[in-house]
Amino acid sequence: MSDLIQPLIPQRADPHISRHGNGVYYFTASVPQYDRIELRRATSIDGLTNAPAYVAWRKPDTGPWSELIWAPELHFNQGAWYVYFAAAHTRALDALGMFQHRMYAIRNVAADPFTGEWEFLGQVDSGIDSFCLDATTFTHRGQLYYLWAQKDRAIAGNSNLYIAPMSTPWQLAGAPVMLSKPEFDWECRGFLVNEGPSVLQRHGKVFISYSASATDENYAMGLLWADENADLLDPASWHKSPEPVMRSAAEDSVFGPGHNSFTETDNPDEVLLVYHARTYTEIEGDPLWNPDRHTFVKPLRWSADGMPLFGRPSRRD
Repeated sequence: MSDLIQPLIPQRADPHISRHGNGVYYFTASVPQYDRIELRRATSIDGLTNAPAYVAWRKPDTGPWSELIWAPELHFNQGAWYVYFAAAHTRALDALGMFQHRMYAIRNVAADPFTGEWEFLGQVDSGIDSFCLDATTFTHRGQLYYLWAQKDRAIAGNSNLYIAPMSTPWQLAGAPVMLSKPEFDWECRGFLVNEGPSVLQRHGKVFISYSASATDENYAMGLLWADENADLLDPASWHKSPEPVMRSAAEDSVFGPGHNSFTETDNPDEVLLVYHARTYTEIEGDPLWNPDRHTFVKPLRWSADGMPLFGRPSRRD
């Protein structure tokens, strides 16, 4: 049996898979049309491939959140379901050459997110009025945190990574704290980017994976980590890998792995790495409009000292 990994779901970028207490896997991602939020569910990872799509929300025709629906994530926070996503009012770029996304949330209080009503809660305001996207949430020691990517007009590049505590699942309780900005060569290819953060808590540490550089074959994944007892709102608590933890595997024709999430199997000690990648580099036009970023899933490995080993995007190593 080959150890090469095949796409789980074609043409789904920015994939997010979570497993909940009922043993069901929930999947969402950016759809190529960027016009809606779709959810899938199945009792196994493989079952997500052909699971029917449920449309939780569609963008309006006009208004601040009427264009380019990007990177939704489904989370169950404080007794309700939330989807966090980014949207813009136009496809045009601003004076800095940036897209004009802001972050938003919808909520469903039903026990089953495929029933009930999804309520639009409006913008999740970070306190910084600039391009922002790729929000995720996590709870650590009873505190809910918001983690995302945003442009600082005083810092060169497209986006940095920020964290803040939350007072509710759709409101921040404190000022943003920057944890990382593009600084290494592999984070600055094509564009200066840190985006797509995802959190994993294991082995006495809090890990944040993220993605960097342009969304072509240069896209690669990095890693931050802090001790679980550290102050997560103190940038000094965090360490950053100077090298990418996953990058293109040209030998197997898998390119630009990134924007990952983590989920579990029936064994809570077994972590699965979820990410998107392309299988070719000859993209005509803007890579943004190329639909062939596919969802992949592979086991995450661990080193003897408890650090995650991402391996190659094309193989199970």
